[in-house]
Amino acid sequence: MATASDCGPGRPRSTAEIIELKKRYVFPNVATFYQEPLVLERGEGLTVWDSEGRRYLDFFGGILTTSLGYALPEVTEAVVEQARKVLHTSTLYINRPMVELACRLAELSPTGDWKSFFTNSGTEANETAILLARVYTGNTEVIALRHSYHGRSVLAMSLTGNSTWRHVGTEFSGIRFAHNAYCYRCAFGATYPECDLACARDLEELIRTETTGRVAALIAEPIQGVGGFVTPPPGYFEVLVDIVRRHGGIFIADEVQTGFGRTGKMFGWQHWDVQPDVMTFAKGLANGAAIGATSAAPEVADSFTGASISTFGGNPVSMAAGVATVDYIREHDIPGRVERLGRKAFETLAELQERYPATIGEVRGKGLMIGIELVGENKAPAADKLARLLELTREEGLLIGKGGLYGNVVRLTPPMTVSEAELEAGLAALARAFERLEGGR
Repeated sequence: MATASDCGPGRPRSTAEIIELKKRYVFPNVATFYQEPLVLERGEGLTVWDSEGRRYLDFFGGILTTSLGYALPEVTEAVVEQARKVLHTSTLYINRPMVELACRLAELSPTGDWKSFFTNSGTEANETAILLARVYTGNTEVIALRHSYHGRSVLAMSLTGNSTWRHVGTEFSGIRFAHNAYCYRCAFGATYPECDLACARDLEELIRTETTGRVAALIAEPIQGVGGFVTPPPGYFEVLVDIVRRHGGIFIADEVQTGFGRTGKMFGWQHWDVQPDVMTFAKGLANGAAIGATSAAPEVADSFTGASISTFGGNPVSMAAGVATVDYIREHDIPGRVERLGRKAFETLAELQERYPATIGEVRGKGLMIGIELVGENKAPAADKLARLLELTREEGLLIGKGGLYGNVVRLTPPMTVSEAELEAGLAALARAFERLEGGR
C-alpha cells in the first residue's frame, strides 16, 4: 500500500528510492534500458544529466522525439507563453495555435492544401488514418509491412509486424502483411537489383489470394523505426504503391519517426518517386510535447464528415510547441544540415564497420536516422552484443537506442541540432565502446 512516506512531496529522494517506487507503482511493462535504470533529471541541447549528476551525450533523443534538443529557447518560450494564456479549450472551440499549425502542415504538404486532424500520439494518428482510409475508399482491408511498428493500441498492435510489440494477437480482421525490403536478410534469398524487387511485386499475389481484391490502404514507414531502420532500395515503394492503388487503396506514410528533416529531407517518402495520400506525425513534430497529427489530401479529408472530437488533441500548448518546432526547422534548413552531417556520420561508421566486420553486419538509414546491425557467425543476429554495447556506451557517456525484430540493431538518432563537434564526440565514444566490446572489456 502506498503511504505518505512513500509518495509524499517535499523531500529529496535517492536514485535507489526512485527506482524502487517505479517498480512498486508503475506497470511492469514500462520497460527501461540498462541493468541499472537511468533516472534523467534535466537536459540542455544534446546533453542530459542523471540523478547522480552524471552527464551524457544523447544520441537517441527520447526515441527521435527531442528533435531539436533539450530546452531549445524558441520552443520553450512558446510553450511558456501559451501556458500563461490558456492550457486547454477542446476542439469544440477554435484555438489559434491549432489553426496555425494546420496551416504550416498544409504549406509543407505535397500540394500545399492538405487538411489535418490533431491527436496526442502517433498511435492515435495512425488509428485516425486507418479510419479515414476506410471511410474514403469504402473498403476495409489494410496492407501493412512485416517488421513494422505503428503504435500500442489494439488496432495499432494489429498493424504492427513485430511479435515483440504484439501482446494480444491480431484483434482486427482485414489486415495483411506484405514483405518489407530487408535487403540484408532478403526473404527471397536474392540480391538487389537482380531481385527485380520480388518483395514488392509479391504484394499483387498477396492481395489476390488473401483479401477481397479491394483494399483501403497501405500503411508504411518510409524507413522502419522500431523495426531496425530497414531502408528500402530505389523502386520498392514505387511498385508497392502502384499495386495498392490499382486495387482501390491509398498510401498512408507513417512519418512519426521519419518526418521533419530526420532523414535529410522534410519527409521520408521524398526519397522515393511516390506521393502519399495521407501522412501521420507525432514525436519530433513538437520537440517533446505530446502531439499527434493526421494530414490528408483535401478530397480524402473531406470524405470524413461524421462528428468527431479529440478532447486533448489540438490542445493549445502542444500546438504552440509544434508551430515553434516547424518554424525553427524551416528557418534553419534542418533537413539540409541533417543531410550534410549524415554523410559525415556514415563515412565514419563505414570505417568502423571495416574495423569490426565480424560484429557490424550493416550500416543503414538516411540522414541522422542510422541503424547498425550487430551480428555473430553467419550473420546471426547478435542481441547479446547490443545488450553489452548499451552498457559500454553508457559508461562512455553516450546514450543510444536499440531496435530490430531480433533486438540487434543500434539506433543512432541525435537531435537534429547536433553540432559537428558533438557528432564527432558521440561517434568517438561509440568507437571506444566497440573497441571494448571486441576486446571483452
